[in-house]
Amino acid sequence: MATSISKEEVAHVADLAKLTFSEEELSAFTSQLQDIVSLVDKMAEVDTTGVAPTYSVTQNVNHLREDQADNWHEKRALLKQAPDETADLIKVPAILQGGEEA
Repeated sequence: MATSISKEEVAHVADLAKLTFSEEELSAFTSQLQDIVSLVDKMAEVDTTGVAPTYSVTQNVNHLREDQADNWHEKRALLKQAPDETADLIKVPAILQGGEEA
């Protein structure tokens, strides 16, 4: 299955991500993404019948500590550094089209 990525698709995704690229950058990214998609297409052709899935390449096990907030008292100091705050939260500009302040 030959999948192809067009420059227009890359430009559309870049626009959704609020990224701006020059024509040269757009061509380079389109080429790179096409190479990645081609590699994935090629890997999909490999017969993996009978091959067990690999979830980890090592036998290491993550030993997680209990999640405990130990810097909760620093919230006010953090909010003082923020350019704008609302309801004890850092207020940031809307990034989605049509997004208005609540």
